[in-house]
This record gives sequence, structure tokens and C-alpha cells, in this order.
Amino acid sequence: MSVDPLRIFRDTTLVATLMCLATSLVFAAERKPNILIIVADDLGYGDLGFQGGRDIPTPNLDTLARSGVRFSNGYVSAAWCAPTRAGLLTGRYQQRFGHYRGIGSTGSIGPEPAGLALSETTLADRLKAAGYATGIVGKWHLGTSPEFHPQQRGFDEFFGFLGGAHSFLPGLPSIIFPDRTGAGEDYGSRMAGQIQRGTERVGEEEYLTDAFAREAVSFIERHQKAPFFLYLAFNAVHTPMHATDQRLEKFAAIKDPVRRIYCAMTLAMDEAVGRVTDKLREAGLEEDTLIFFISDNGGPTIHKFAYNASRNTPLRGSKGTTLEGGIRVPFVVSWKGHLPAGEVYDPPVIQLDFLPTALAAAGVEAKPEWKLDGVNLLPHIKGQASSGPHDALYWGSIGQTAVRQGDWKLVTYLSNIDEGDVLRSDPSRLTSPRLYNLSSDIGEANDLASSETGKFKELKSLWHKWAATMSVKMVEP
Repeated sequence: MSVDPLRIFRDTTLVATLMCLATSLVFAAERKPNILIIVADDLGYGDLGFQGGRDIPTPNLDTLARSGVRFSNGYVSAAWCAPTRAGLLTGRYQQRFGHYRGIGSTGSIGPEPAGLALSETTLADRLKAAGYATGIVGKWHLGTSPEFHPQQRGFDEFFGFLGGAHSFLPGLPSIIFPDRTGAGEDYGSRMAGQIQRGTERVGEEEYLTDAFAREAVSFIERHQKAPFFLYLAFNAVHTPMHATDQRLEKFAAIKDPVRRIYCAMTLAMDEAVGRVTDKLREAGLEEDTLIFFISDNGGPTIHKFAYNASRNTPLRGSKGTTLEGGIRVPFVVSWKGHLPAGEVYDPPVIQLDFLPTALAAAGVEAKPEWKLDGVNLLPHIKGQASSGPHDALYWGSIGQTAVRQGDWKLVTYLSNIDEGDVLRSDPSRLTSPRLYNLSSDIGEANDLASSETGKFKELKSLWHKWAATMSVKMVEP
């Protein structure tokens, strides 16, 4: 029997092609999504276009919101930078492991830990164990000593600074507590030259928000072949108030000098987000990347308290308070081709949900012994869950407390908030518990404690039961 070499070639080629196709399909089915968490710092609730802002163009963040789900009742678990980040990276209320106000601070409740408790396992730890390349670009604020360094907490790579704030350009006054004219004490020696790559100090001459965009793009370029977790933690728009001249010129018509700089800083952050999402698109990774975006707390609208002229419209309150303006933030989750686009989700959610949601997307089973407080949001976003993610959400911050269940919120806060004074942990200045129905009173103006006594007692009891399970003893309402 004669052998047809051409036929053998055709058959061999067909088999090889089918095997390659099958391998590609299996790889596509098994490829774990990249995880990108973007955190803004001290961003005002009403300062982005998709939040109703009108004086700052934020086309890239607006596009991100349209590409995914915007959460109209999105919260963080603290009114301050560091505790929010501790909760985000662990998926647990930070009071469970010692965090209350900040890192290394002291107050009437005793000293805070020097960093993120070493007993805790981070999202980076868990994703690294699942085969992810892990990196952080930006602000850490979870401990400066070696044992707390990001590369000891699950991150392969680090570019940024370890503390709570940093200059955006070398040689500029570093005023982190400006008054309403932008004047104040210069913290220059504390705020400059602290940028690190890994554990080594590096000189950085580029505007810091632009430098963080550059480094995030580089991380994506270097790890695009395998799943990665990138935590992009901007220090914009936290003080000191620094902006580039080119961006400032775009807001020359704004008379308020601090607001003008704030607008330019927000624009820089939006442009940085655009550079990162453009890189994902260019690399063909849009449908392979789950993206989260929040601010770490509300905008600081209080005079001399890291004031940056942000606006929390239509919310009342500021960073540092348990009023809505301190804890309710812009909140977006996007995963092109996997989650609905352009939708608004109303039930309350919290940044603690990022960890279990990311793990679920990565195919990592969350175990009961981890005792997570966050919830996997994916079935809720996709309409596969019959109830909201949380029965109730809880807060405790420098003596202030809050609990939200459904539309109802019980809250105590420092009485000097409306005078724009500096917040202090002084129980004598706390209000009595106030009860608000947020569905009809988003500005928390109409206290219903005396008329809705049943709901008042119910929420107060809920908060006490929650607080009893925390390792930190909090001032009780």
C-alpha cells in the first residue's frame, strides 16, 4: 500500500492544530483573573463626574464606573487612612486585631499597634499562595519597621512610601495640615526623600502621582503573562497640596487657592488611572482583570485637619467622623465581560468585601477559620443572591460609633464637627446617639431617636453585640 506524504502532512498538521486549540481553550478557561485595587486618599464623595461632580474632569474614572457597577451605598470600615487599609487587606474589621484610629497613635483608648498585626494574613499572602505575582505601588501606612514592610506581608514588589503622607514634588513646602488659605506648618524634612523601591531608598523627581502611574504600568507590562495582584494606593488627594503648573492652569478660574490645587491633583489621579487602564486594554487584559476603586475615607472638610477643600456633597461630615461624609465613599467594581456594565447597586457594601470577592474570582476558597467579615460580592452583582450582602455594618472611631441596618443608621459623633474644629478623642464632646433614615435623609439632618424608639433600641443592641466580639474596647453609645 502506497503512502501519501501530503496526506500525512495534512493529518499531522490538523492534529497539531486541534491540540493547540484545545490547549488554548483549556488555558483560557483556567486563567485566573488579574486583581487591581485602586485606592484614592482623602477623596471627596462628590468630586468625581460619576458622583455628580462638575468642576473637575474625571473621564477615566467615569469610564471605569460605566464599565462596571457603581455602589451607591459603598462604605469603608474606618474614617481614617490606616485602619481602612488594614481592613481592606485582611477582609476583617480592624478592631478585631487591635486597630482603632491609626498606626502608632495614642489616645484615650490606649496606644495603637506599630503596624498591621503580624497575626493577620493579607490578600497579597493569599493570592501569592495561589500563584499570583503581587505588587504594591504607592502609600503603605501599615507600619514602617522591617517586620511590617510590604514585602514581609505577601507583596513581591514595592514602590512607594511607608508612612501616611509624602510630598508630591521635591523642594516644595510639605504642609499636611493647611488652613483654608493653604498656609500652615511645613513638615518638609519628614515628607521628602522617603520613596523606596523594595527596601532601598530611591530619588524620585517626577510628580508622585505620575510616578505611581509609571510604576503601575511597568508592573503590568512585566507580569502580563501570568495572573497578578496590583494594589495601587495613591496618596492623592491627601495633603500636602502640590500640583503641576500645567494642571493648575486648567483651573485658573477657581478663586479658592486650596480648591484649585485639589482640582489639579484630582485631575492628575484620573490621568494616572487612565494610563493604567489603557495599558490593560493595550495588553488585551481588560476581560482578564477585576478592578476595584474606592477612597480610603471621606474628604477632610474640617479646618486644619488635613484640609484639602474636598466636597462630600450631599453627605454631612468629614474624614475622621462616623457621619456619612467620613465613611461613605465612591465605590466601583468592574470586570469587563463578567460583570454588568453601567449598573448601580444600592444595598450597602464595604471595602472588607474586596478580599473575599477577589479570592472567589481567583478560585481560592475562603475558609471559615479565617473569620472574614467581608462578603463575596460577585453573586450579588450578578443577581444570583436573594438578599443583600450584609445584615448590618458597624463602625467605631476615636470614640464615635455607628451601625447601619437597611436604611437605618444609629450614630454618635463629635459635636464640634459642624463648627469645623479639629477633631479630638474627647468623650465629653460626643453627641448622644442619633437615629437617621438614610433613604429619606442622606444628609443626616432629622434625628428620629425619640420617635422611633423600637428601631433605636434594636440598632443600639446590635452595635453592643458587635463591639463585644472585638479585641479593642470602644467607647459605647
